[in-house]
Amino acid sequence: MEISFPFLNHEDCSSSLLGWFPEMDNKSSNNVVSFNGNDNLNKRKRKDDEIDGGGGGGGGGDLQDLKKSPWSDILTSLILLDEEEKREQEQWSVDSQQDKALFQLNQKRKSQAVDEYHNQLEYHYTQLDVMDHLRTKRSRSAAASAVAVMAVASEEAGSDRPAQSGHNNSGGPTQQRRLWVKDRSKDWWEERNHPDFPEEQFRRDFRMSKGTFNMICEELETAVMKKNTMLRDAIPVRQRVAVCIWRLATGEPLRVVSKRFGLGISTCHKLVLEVCSAIKTVLMPKFLQWPDEQKMKQTKDEFESISGIPNVGGSMYTTHVPIIAPKINVSHYFNKRHTERNQKTSYSITVQGVVDPRGVFTDVCIGWPGSMPDDQVLEKSALYQRANKGLLKDVWVVGTSGHPLMDWVLVPYTQKNLTWTQHAFNEKIGEVQRVAKDSFARLKRRWFCLQKRTEVKLQELPVVLGACCVLHNICEMRNEEVDPEFQFELFDDEMIPENSLRSINSSHARDHLAHNLLHHGLAGTSFLQ
Repeated sequence: MEISFPFLNHEDCSSSLLGWFPEMDNKSSNNVVSFNGNDNLNKRKRKDDEIDGGGGGGGGGDLQDLKKSPWSDILTSLILLDEEEKREQEQWSVDSQQDKALFQLNQKRKSQAVDEYHNQLEYHYTQLDVMDHLRTKRSRSAAASAVAVMAVASEEAGSDRPAQSGHNNSGGPTQQRRLWVKDRSKDWWEERNHPDFPEEQFRRDFRMSKGTFNMICEELETAVMKKNTMLRDAIPVRQRVAVCIWRLATGEPLRVVSKRFGLGISTCHKLVLEVCSAIKTVLMPKFLQWPDEQKMKQTKDEFESISGIPNVGGSMYTTHVPIIAPKINVSHYFNKRHTERNQKTSYSITVQGVVDPRGVFTDVCIGWPGSMPDDQVLEKSALYQRANKGLLKDVWVVGTSGHPLMDWVLVPYTQKNLTWTQHAFNEKIGEVQRVAKDSFARLKRRWFCLQKRTEVKLQELPVVLGACCVLHNICEMRNEEVDPEFQFELFDDEMIPENSLRSINSSHARDHLAHNLLHHGLAGTSFLQ
């Protein structure tokens, strides 16, 4: 159902409103108070009277009164507002149409520009493909022409000098392709590889005798040997092993290694990593392993003869190896203690090792950040996991003051005001600790790469350090002495852990051991001097 409102003109509106508000009109004409006060009302009455008198009265009086009343102004204002609203609506429609047309025009231009750019891009790539095809075709043609010329030249040379040309089984000439390689001098290595080279000088260069070097080469031959190819001859096994050992022994940069052995820098770096990986795979299971029952019994007896403490199966120590500041997790590798001592920013990784009475490593844990204290490194090690499984029952591993006292870890007393018994115990356990510390000192004196920051990446460094430990064991087992000229002061701060006592039973056992050492004449008296 629709409701329509017919539009009224000015006179109709006036007549209608006259019928709607007759009382209001009378009231407005008779009221004492008007919009403009009493004076204005009196003036309007006088003016209306004059108009009525002049008009002669009668017919159009009511309509004229309505037109001259305030309601006439209101109606006129409403009509003007309605017309103005219509004009605004029409203007808004015109503006909307113009904006829409402008938007469509801009959208059309953008679409044309995108299509044009796409077409140009396709044309550009098409031209590149054509040029690449032509270039490949020309290079193939040139290569074919060169091969044909070389074949013709070789045939002519073969026909001219048949006695000097090589032939295969079918009777045709033999051609061997060669890869261009920069000519580098190998005199330094060839001199040391000669059988008549002096033993002492060889030991100074490689930190081991010729016999030990030959044994290592024989063990690693199957793992590092490469075959010759059509392009070049493979590097011999002895030279490969020599590059790795000399690099570890001297710590010289790769550019120096390259000059010594007449090889490329990248080749030397690759050889070092390959040989270290082979040492870890082939030699580590043979020369670095936890002792079995028979060896453990022998180890306990030797340590007891040194210190008088029974059931000691190893001496443990943790050292730091300097590294270049890594790109990630820099704060984890920051070594605060070495930085304060050397007045130089230091970054490092840790190497934890357990040694037997001869200084041979029986367990190593390599690669944890240098900011970690010794007790946290111990908790991250495989040795700790092995002990939790009960595999170190009735075995003491003597640690430093940086390790906690546990069921299987024996450490010295660290509190102040020690008794004579505790002093005696610390003195005897210090002799066991010295075995591990001296072994790490020989490790770093033998392999100079552990004394300086190397060029090896952080993720590859544990393999290199593991190879150093294995080679150290081989030298120790074969009684290879370190040249006294190679001096190095081992310094590693030992931080007492927050929870230094992890086992009450171990505390009682340590007290019992200290009592036996002093009262059975097993402890020394140097602490009294």
